[in-house]
Amino acid sequence: MSQTSFRLSEQDAAFYHDQGYYLFKKPVFSPKKFARLNNIFEELLHSAQGIRSDELDTPHFREPRLFEFLMADEVLDLVEPLIGPNIGLWSSHFISKEPLIGRATPWHEDSSYWKGRFDRLDEIVTIWLAIDDADEANGCMRVIPGTHHDGFSEYENVDKAQNTFGSQIKPDQIDDSKAVYFELKSGECSLHDGRIIHGAKANTSPRRRCGYTMRYFSQSMKLQPERNQGHKIWSCRGENIANNPVEPPPSW
Repeated sequence: MSQTSFRLSEQDAAFYHDQGYYLFKKPVFSPKKFARLNNIFEELLHSAQGIRSDELDTPHFREPRLFEFLMADEVLDLVEPLIGPNIGLWSSHFISKEPLIGRATPWHEDSSYWKGRFDRLDEIVTIWLAIDDADEANGCMRVIPGTHHDGFSEYENVDKAQNTFGSQIKPDQIDDSKAVYFELKSGECSLHDGRIIHGAKANTSPRRRCGYTMRYFSQSMKLQPERNQGHKIWSCRGENIANNPVEPPPSW
C-alpha cells in the first residue's frame, strides 16, 4: 500500500462491482500536478494535424510525460481495490468534445471492441478524468447501471460524421430512462467496468468537454499477441502473473 493509501472503501468497491461504475467526487491530483497534465493536453491538442479533438488515442505512446499520471499512486490506489494489486496499463485516450459541434458517443461496450484481445474481459477498469467540468449540457458520459453483467449487445451502423464511433448498440436494447449521468468537476473522475453500456450525447453547449481516460487491467489476464499487433502495454504495480509482453519501465 502506498503512502496515499487506498482511496475507495470496501463499500465503494462493492458498489462498483454491483453497478459497474463509481463516481470519485474529489480531486485526483494536486492542483499543480493537474495543471501539468492540462498543459500537456493543450500542447497535444494544438499540435494535432488531421486528427479530430476526440481522437487523441494512446497519446502516451508518443508523449512519455503522461506516465507521471498513468503510473501515479493517486490513480493506482483507486484501481487496486477494484482489480487487485497486479495492475497493467492497457490504454489511454484524450476525448475532447468541442463547444457546439462535439460529436455524440453512441451507446456501446468497450469490451465489444476488445473481444479476443484478452482471454477474458472481467477485470478492466477505466478512469475517466475530467479535464473540463462535465455535465449533461456539454455531453458528459452516461451509463446504464448493472449492464456489465449482461454480455455483448447487438450493434448497428451509425453515421460517423455525427458520432465518435461508426456503430451503436441497437436502440431496442437500451432503456435510456435508467441512464446515470457522470457530472464531474474538473479534476474529479469516474471509474467504470470495461463491459458496461455507456455513451454520451453531443456537446451542443458553448463549453468544451474534455476527459482523459486511463485504462487498466489485472495482470492475471492473458493478452493475445496476435490480436494486438503494434499495441503496447506496461506493468504498473505488482506482478506480471500472466507473463504478458510488457514494455520496459517508462521514464519521464
